[in-house]
Amino acid sequence: MRRLENKLAFITGGGRGMGADISRRLAEEGARVVLTYSKSKEKAEAVAAEINAKGGDASAVKADNSDPKALTSVIQNTIAALGPIDILVNNAGIYIGKEFESHTLEDYEEIMGINVRAVYVASLAVAAQMPNKGRIISIGSNMAENSLSPQTTLYTMSKAALAGFTRGLARDLGAKGITVNLVQPGPIHTEMNPSDTDLADFLRSRMALSEYGTGDDIAGLVAYLASEEGKYITGTAITIDGGLNA
Repeated sequence: MRRLENKLAFITGGGRGMGADISRRLAEEGARVVLTYSKSKEKAEAVAAEINAKGGDASAVKADNSDPKALTSVIQNTIAALGPIDILVNNAGIYIGKEFESHTLEDYEEIMGINVRAVYVASLAVAAQMPNKGRIISIGSNMAENSLSPQTTLYTMSKAALAGFTRGLARDLGAKGITVNLVQPGPIHTEMNPSDTDLADFLRSRMALSEYGTGDDIAGLVAYLASEEGKYITGTAITIDGGLNA
């Protein structure tokens, strides 16, 4: 029997990059998957179609993580149509990188709204109806613990906030048997972070393993935390970065 058979997984930003790999992996493990997108409708629908073509159960829905009401509404509609969400993966996020002096309040509001507030909003919308043995897994960044370059202030701040949220929420939901964890990826090869750039060469020079990871590496860890095997892990941040932060 697959590890996530009969579970319902809701994955924000699940139609591209690491989110798409997480969507595919949870579906392979037997979960019904609802993945969200903000702008990349065609990519998200293609991922859902790929899953369904392989015998899985997936749907793609539009959800703007910058809009709390819209995100909450999509989650409530999902629960009404499909039942309580067993696995919430807070994957959607953005990066704003520029000199600190050129930042604006709008930059702050945008990145904190999507990288932090949306995680809180989604977790709040799901938690009340999440069944025993539910899982909340957020995707952060190893940069929350080790910022290796300038022009990362807002991003590292937003991702560091998720660690405190994870610890607090694990305490709040532990009595219900719900685990809450944070996955902190390092250099992972994606469209937005390719492994063939000067930056990639620099990062590899600082890593213990000297190679970029893949979305499958992240998806495997998420699947483990979402499964029964991960039942005794909660309130923690797990860094998966090839030893960049070692």
